[in-house]
Amino acid sequence: MRVAEELAARDSRLQACHGKFGELRTSLQSIGIDSVDGVLLDLGVSSPQLDDSDRGFSFAAGGPLDMRMDQSRGQTAAEWLNTESEAEIAAVLKRYGEERFAGRIASAIVRARPLVTTQDLVAAVRAGQPRRTPGKHDATRVFQAVRMRVNDEPGELERGLHEAFEALVVGGRLVVITFHSVEDRMVKRYFRSLTSQAPLPRRLPVREVASKPRAKPVLGPLRASAEEVARNPRSRSALLRAVERCA
Repeated sequence: MRVAEELAARDSRLQACHGKFGELRTSLQSIGIDSVDGVLLDLGVSSPQLDDSDRGFSFAAGGPLDMRMDQSRGQTAAEWLNTESEAEIAAVLKRYGEERFAGRIASAIVRARPLVTTQDLVAAVRAGQPRRTPGKHDATRVFQAVRMRVNDEPGELERGLHEAFEALVVGGRLVVITFHSVEDRMVKRYFRSLTSQAPLPRRLPVREVASKPRAKPVLGPLRASAEEVARNPRSRSALLRAVERCA
């Protein structure tokens, strides 16, 4: 937020609001805006957050096990991991991280309690993995899953997609950049619901009364070019999709 406010101070076109995706229309109304021509949702964790060890997002550097996007509210990763049941931790690692050793890792996490730092979590992950995944850090999927759970990222994305689309004028565009398959499937399903006709019961004699699509596809999935990935390796998993509101 501090960086956004500094940018806004230098450019009168920018207004900074502190809020979640699911609070988008409330945030817009707080600055006197009812509708917009376009919305871009960037679902990636920002590089400054990843590189700041005090935020707890990185498994590469030691730091407090926090992982909250907004450090002014909510439960930290350490608080959740130290109190949640083994079964629920395993379910989160499987659902959000697509971690194949979710059960074993969850058991190792419970045995290692209390976890305080990011390196405590890395050690627990390694203790629970029967074998390593070539080309990936051992804790990549686990850190992703825990971060998503701590920040309720799937819930915020679901609410944010609806808020963003409803804020658009006709002809306005909603653009979303995702960074892993769980998010991309959610965006793809939502965009499909907007760009498809509502299903009608079979054997209905008059089928032309189906409701028209509310949006049309514009772009996607678009991946970063080889040149962009060379400049910014973190863009290698990014996917961009866009729709335009037509009703």
